[in-house]
Amino acid sequence: MASHGFEHLPLVRRQLGEARLHGRSKLSEQTLKNRADRGGHSSRLRNQANTVSRVWQSTQAERKAANLPSLGSGIPLLLEIDPKLSIDSLRHHFQFEIVSEQEDGYVIVASEDRSLSFFQKKLRNFVDEIRGSAGIASIHSIQEDLSHTERLRRILSPRLFEELPSLNTTQPYIVDLSVNCEGCIEIPPVPKRGKRSSDREWAKKLDVWNRARSSAYEQWDQLWEDRKDTVREFLRHYKGEILNDSFGYNEDGTLPNDFQIRIRISAIGLKDLIFNHPYIFEVSEPEDVELPQAHARQLREVAASVRVVAPDANAPAVCVIDSGIQEEHILLGPAIDKSSSFCFLPKVSNSDVADYVANGGHGTRVAGAILYGESIPESGQFMPEAWIQNARILDRRNRLPRTVLPSALLRRVVLKFHTGSRRTRIFNHSVNSSDACRTRHMSGWAAEIDRLCNQYDVLIIQSVGNLQPSQQAPLLGITELVSSGKDYPDYLNESCCRLANPSQSLQAITVGSVASGVFEDIGWKSFARQTEDISAFSRSGFGMWNSIKPDVVEFGGDFLRTSGNPPSVALPPHASDCYPNLIRSTMNGGPPFARDIVGTSFAAPKVTRIAVRLQNVLPTASCLLYRALIIQSARWPDWARGLSTQENAVVMSRLGYGRPDIARATTNDEFRTTFISDDELQIRKGECHIFQVPIPPQVRRAGSEFVILVEVTLSYSAETRRSRRSHRGYLSVWMDWTSNRTDEPLDAFISRAIKSDSEVRKEGTTLPWTIGEQGNSGQVSGVRRGIGTVQKDWAYVPSSALPKDFCVAVRGRQGWSKDPDSTASYALTVSFEIVGKEIPIYDAFRVELDELQESLELEAEAEIDD
Repeated sequence: MASHGFEHLPLVRRQLGEARLHGRSKLSEQTLKNRADRGGHSSRLRNQANTVSRVWQSTQAERKAANLPSLGSGIPLLLEIDPKLSIDSLRHHFQFEIVSEQEDGYVIVASEDRSLSFFQKKLRNFVDEIRGSAGIASIHSIQEDLSHTERLRRILSPRLFEELPSLNTTQPYIVDLSVNCEGCIEIPPVPKRGKRSSDREWAKKLDVWNRARSSAYEQWDQLWEDRKDTVREFLRHYKGEILNDSFGYNEDGTLPNDFQIRIRISAIGLKDLIFNHPYIFEVSEPEDVELPQAHARQLREVAASVRVVAPDANAPAVCVIDSGIQEEHILLGPAIDKSSSFCFLPKVSNSDVADYVANGGHGTRVAGAILYGESIPESGQFMPEAWIQNARILDRRNRLPRTVLPSALLRRVVLKFHTGSRRTRIFNHSVNSSDACRTRHMSGWAAEIDRLCNQYDVLIIQSVGNLQPSQQAPLLGITELVSSGKDYPDYLNESCCRLANPSQSLQAITVGSVASGVFEDIGWKSFARQTEDISAFSRSGFGMWNSIKPDVVEFGGDFLRTSGNPPSVALPPHASDCYPNLIRSTMNGGPPFARDIVGTSFAAPKVTRIAVRLQNVLPTASCLLYRALIIQSARWPDWARGLSTQENAVVMSRLGYGRPDIARATTNDEFRTTFISDDELQIRKGECHIFQVPIPPQVRRAGSEFVILVEVTLSYSAETRRSRRSHRGYLSVWMDWTSNRTDEPLDAFISRAIKSDSEVRKEGTTLPWTIGEQGNSGQVSGVRRGIGTVQKDWAYVPSSALPKDFCVAVRGRQGWSKDPDSTASYALTVSFEIVGKEIPIYDAFRVELDELQESLELEAEAEIDD
């Protein structure tokens, strides 16, 4: 065997160029009818616009006469548009500010021109077929929503909308308010240099464009400040207050395109605000944060006879954002970075960082799972792989105070620890709301995770949230779901069992829970029917825009049930093998560790443990690569092989990519080889990067019957925009990948992937990817791999069907940003594993890679000599 540690091998980026992208959406039948009937369609829109404008101006005049505070000059409009229309054209062609994209082809916009005179001019131009007005056909209607019922239904949470008629008292309300700050400001298109332009003329043209771009950013900054001040003035009038906010600059000095604030205001003031503020796109009540309630039983106290020594001084740090930690615990104490511990709770001392949660604590258990997983040492000496940092955000009742805005708090935590002496990059966040996340827009909490991961290259591991054994209405627990006729696991398909906020985040690794096996005894049985079945309490996906969520699962235990109807759902002590082995806080007595609680909160830190190992193995790599390798290592259980496409979709909604493996993520062996991109790479919209992996001849030998598992994972991040309704609108630049086919050589693949004057050559057949590029092109019905910011796919391929060079094209695509300098950062991993272990392959791949790199170096030297 070669003298190496089976380390990951570098991916070779072979070629860069402009991506050859395909597809253009067809206009809807209604839009085509509108084009054919320009006069009739224009007349209908004109009447609708006149009605809405007249009523709005009358209402604002009445408010002014009553000396009510101004909320800006904009008029809100609810448009029904062609779903295929790029909503940015509403701003570009009609001077409508896009407040938020909605479902079913609706969009909320605002116009500073209350009389809508510019829009009326476009209507006349549409009738006369004047250039620049054709988009009128794609605006199907302006809703004459004079009571604002339909607009508010899309802005308010269901509970607030239900209470809307009663908002006429002085009763105080606490709500989270999201305000859009995009305006109608645009960065002009990048100029093109003419063939006859002199250097001076071109430099002048570029200078004009750069100044216009700078001016756009300055205008956005001013707009953000103005809208913030408007809300403050409004609150002063109604004697309201800002409890918490997300005001603040990004790391690069720019401002986000929206802000979120938590306010306290009277009901009548809230009603005035939501009816008349044209730029609000979301109003919701603060969500109760839940943590799994402890179900500790009086177990025999276990004596710990182990000596834990401090980690290496340069070991990775993990910030546990939780309920605090028992820092003097015999199994945790030496690994706690006590100098960094901090309590973020309001009106509580910054040094009060203990875990006061009853029956064994919560943050203490999470910290233990990061250090030890399931293997808690009971004797001997042990050196943990990481330093644990303690960020206490929850009180002794397992709650986040209502005065705290989660998104703003999370930013405070991440910045404090990331900019600290240990430059923390890994964060465990086993905290969720108590109910299913809303799917209209990315929540402020989840969007803040995405923003932080993109800005600071950090990795946040997030639990998906739990279903409780029983809940009071309007929430439903497992008992209520089963009693209503929805048995396990089918009740997990219900919308109330969807992921809990903020686990819909695209950038976080969201972790669900699976059971260790089946149990039945003394009148109790597990919900799980086989090993690695979804836990009864683990919330399910999919995520926003049908992205694959959860990302992965880990062992977090399972509830047990009796056979009655309704059943009893609990954690009987005699079934402790069904529960994870976790360290407990002993502040109020009890054993130092036990199997007495379950939850996705304790599955998440086991994935965090893998991230710690990766930072030890690859200390300078990006967190995007850590995420890619964790997802790359995940596998579905054996029982999931051979299912139908519909059954595979159900598995993916519950298990994501499966259960990760620390060995597969961090190293290789004779029969498995993983290639990784060297550094954090960046790509612009329209660009294409091609990577090449030479396949050893002995692996693809004709006639061989070896089966090769090919796995590819793309992990990327980009700037976000909350008010949009698709991943393309949410991300400034979005990405996807494609691979070459069987028997398709490198040059043919390049002709297909990169735009050029050469003829496109289509050779070979597509590999049998599990998910595939389109919704029904793989073996998972209705699932697309290109939606999320982590995109894995895998295929079982006969070795003789592999191409001579396996190639992957990574493509940058147009998101919301029109700035040509906007980029997405990414990492890419590719793995090959010989399933039957018939022959070793690692060294063969290593030799082929060395030869490829040597030949490329010679080519580069020859080009320099020429």
